[in-house]
Amino acid sequence: MTESASPCCDVLVIGAGMAGASLAAELAPHRRVMVLERESQPGYHSTGRSAALFSEAYGPAPVRALSAMSRPFLFRPPTGFADGPLVRPRGHLVFGRPGQEAVLDTLAEDFRRYADRIHRLSAADTVERVPVLCPPAVAGGVFESGAADIDVHALHQGYLRLVRALNGEIRCDARVGSLSNENGTWRAEVGNGVVSATVLVNAAGAWADDVAAQAGVAPLDLTAKRRTAVTVDFAAPIDVAGWPMTGDLDETLYFKPETGRLLVSPADQTPVPPGDVQAEELDVAVAVDRLETMTAIKVRRVTSRWAGLRTFAPDGLPVIGWDADRPGGRAGFFWLAGQ
Repeated sequence: MTESASPCCDVLVIGAGMAGASLAAELAPHRRVMVLERESQPGYHSTGRSAALFSEAYGPAPVRALSAMSRPFLFRPPTGFADGPLVRPRGHLVFGRPGQEAVLDTLAEDFRRYADRIHRLSAADTVERVPVLCPPAVAGGVFESGAADIDVHALHQGYLRLVRALNGEIRCDARVGSLSNENGTWRAEVGNGVVSATVLVNAAGAWADDVAAQAGVAPLDLTAKRRTAVTVDFAAPIDVAGWPMTGDLDETLYFKPETGRLLVSPADQTPVPPGDVQAEELDVAVAVDRLETMTAIKVRRVTSRWAGLRTFAPDGLPVIGWDADRPGGRAGFFWLAGQ
């Protein structure tokens, strides 16, 4: 086994998904960075299976704040970062049922705390934006006109290119066998060699607690949850191109246009072990049933189906920061998970 007498990089990032790639790209101008990815390609499990919506009103307060800070970069990326726009206008509509009017009013006020382009819609205006919604079952909606589709592939690849252009290194098929810390230097056994660094970044997504355990760091009780999505064709022709991302107030369904079809999700959050998750037949059936129940759409066929992992800390907030800031934490170990 070949070992390094001194750190071969300043920062070692475990995980080359959106989290690890973006952090590595920001650090690469200032530090020697290496990214290790266990899969044969970066972004396989979560990054590549995202619903890909930019919203300043979605999620808990810290997530909304991070989204707002991301707007300038996403809407005006640096020259040469990508071949085209990273975002395209979409809009985000949340609709409620009769009896939920007061909840919609509260939601609109809450959204306005974080985003400027928030509109409280009447039942008629809600149905006008998404004509397949069934009027008797719709009491109104809240519309975020500034929400946009994200080209996740272009964004992710832009970060990866930037890392490489700044002399950072990205290794795929690089499963970490063991982690240790000797005299302030982190050492990762990878294949037949050892990679060393002064700082270790845990951006391993659903595997972040496993990486922590390897490093002798107390886990955070992160939970991987499966999220299912399908694309569907319709029994009758429907022009969906101008529709926003649409979901119900109870978060049991969302859908948005996808190349002439609809991307539909039952918004499931099923705890699963980390791994290569696949769409379950029951979740696919639930997605179709909820779409047909809440709208006038009749599905002709499911054209594709997939599932991805979303990883949550117990409080539902992203985990970003030094482990040393926790009681008994380890120096030089940085968490970037639970997003």
